[in-house]
Amino acid sequence: MQNRVKELRTSKGWSQAEFGERLGVSRQAVNAIERGKHDPSLMLAFKIAESFGLSVEAVFKPGL
Repeated sequence: MQNRVKELRTSKGWSQAEFGERLGVSRQAVNAIERGKHDPSLMLAFKIAESFGLSVEAVFKPGL
């Protein structure tokens, strides 16, 4: 799945560790999601989108 997590996170000035704390996940989990190595659960995807004030569809796109 493609995503805009890194772009959005850096625009807020949050480190991966800070963002992970906000979400209740590790820095490594944030890194894996940003690199497309791990797709977040539906609940986590909603939490990520909500943290940016966006819809899930605005943050995540299915990979083709």
